[in-house]
Amino acid sequence: MNILTLNCHAWLEDRQQEKIDAIVERIASEEYDLIALQEVNQHKEAPLIYGNIRENNFAHVLVERLNELDLHYHMTWDFAHYGYDIYEEGVAILSRTPFLSTESFFVSKTTDPDNYKSRKIVKAVIEGHEAPTTVYSCHLGWWHDEEEPVKHQLDELLHRVEHDDHALLLGDFNNDAFIRGEGYDYLMENGLQDLFHLATEREGDATVQGKIAGWDENKKSLRIDLMLTNAPIHVSRHAVVFDGENGLVVSDHAGVEATVFWR
Repeated sequence: MNILTLNCHAWLEDRQQEKIDAIVERIASEEYDLIALQEVNQHKEAPLIYGNIRENNFAHVLVERLNELDLHYHMTWDFAHYGYDIYEEGVAILSRTPFLSTESFFVSKTTDPDNYKSRKIVKAVIEGHEAPTTVYSCHLGWWHDEEEPVKHQLDELLHRVEHDDHALLLGDFNNDAFIRGEGYDYLMENGLQDLFHLATEREGDATVQGKIAGWDENKKSLRIDLMLTNAPIHVSRHAVVFDGENGLVVSDHAGVEATVFWR
């Protein structure tokens, strides 16, 4: 499987249409089997077109553009909280193959959509060659947040993953893999593996450079956009994309892509 994760920073970017073009072109080129997207926004007053999806839902816009190229993706999305007062912000999964099931669930203590620390995960199950693959699109909180501790969120997520034979956890974990003794190490200590370390070939590591929302004082390179698994897997390649070297910068986060085979 070819997989991609990207925190889109949707509708908050300058030259947004140019960046949508770049995302669509890369998806069309790589033909990812699975895509996890975070910060997938839609304007709260845009018309509903089906379910909870509004016509300017960022993931829906990508899917429609891909349809025009005769590339057809199934999509699931849910809303976690309001962003900048005008957006319904959530996470999404796109799949080339139909979903066997989808669901979403809160991992944060708060479920108040007016609180930007409200965190919801989207989960999808797709058919695999030997067994179903379960995919989570994740956008989590911060290790040192006393109001909404991420350890609680990680425990909620890990509890769900216990029941999966082949799980992929993709997204913006907001816990830096370069820092020891915090959220990243907690995930590794609780049975997950990082596709970065499993990869035969690696291109790049950091996905954030300097200050962004939620990391207001940051001056370093961060690796917070991760691909994790709970099962034996072969990773032939793991690469940072949309970083200015491997594709246009389309967000305040770079994306990550990988090619994987379940063992």
